[in-house]
Amino acid sequence: MALPNSPKICFRASDSEAAQAASRVLKARYAHVPLAEADVVVALGGDGLMLDTLHQRTGLPVYGMNCGTIGFLMNDYAEDGLPERVAAAEEAVINPLAMRAGTADGDVHEALAINDVSVLRAGPQAAKLRISVNGKERMAELVCDGAIVCTPAGSTAYNYSAHGPILPIGADVLALTAVAAFRPRRWRGAILPKNATVRFDVLEPEKRPVMADADGRSVRPVLWVEIRSEPTISHRILFENGHGLAERLMREQFV
Repeated sequence: MALPNSPKICFRASDSEAAQAASRVLKARYAHVPLAEADVVVALGGDGLMLDTLHQRTGLPVYGMNCGTIGFLMNDYAEDGLPERVAAAEEAVINPLAMRAGTADGDVHEALAINDVSVLRAGPQAAKLRISVNGKERMAELVCDGAIVCTPAGSTAYNYSAHGPILPIGADVLALTAVAAFRPRRWRGAILPKNATVRFDVLEPEKRPVMADADGRSVRPVLWVEIRSEPTISHRILFENGHGLAERLMREQFV
């Protein structure tokens, strides 16, 4: 859905000094409206603020400006011509991951992740995981520090640092990447269809406790974790014209 030429903006800033200062300047220069009246949210901060804003599920597109450190999902900070830049921005629509995690007390915890879901050792010993995809066992035992399932939007984050692949935006796939795999030592992961359901069963959970993390929302210790894409939920991110998410993901592979 195209934005009006002069979109009504709701500004949202992180707690950092730089973001708060930018918020004061921009609110004084451009009209700030309550969320219920806005056409777009302008998020001032880093990727953490962007993820938090998207998790609010307002249905509005979010245009981020980097007042943090990495800011892969953010645009460069600039004060001039903000309404015009927002109106002309490219929109990327992404679906989050849905995580279900079971604990020893019988509880099942649910969370959404825009970037990735990680299953990580929560003690001094490596985790032992059994991996199933769509109900079929694919790996009887993975000994590792953990494993990551990520979306294309999240493939340049923790997944990339664990030597996982960068996925093109719009590709109907997910990446499954091992973190410091010990056995099988050379196994780095798999590319899975977007509609796949990945399940991790924790082996020896008392001796080798494991936690699950969905965009910073942690559950510990877990006995099993199921992860799938959630097609009924869409998040809208705006990028400067010519610097969209597809271009960013392509550029990241050549640095």
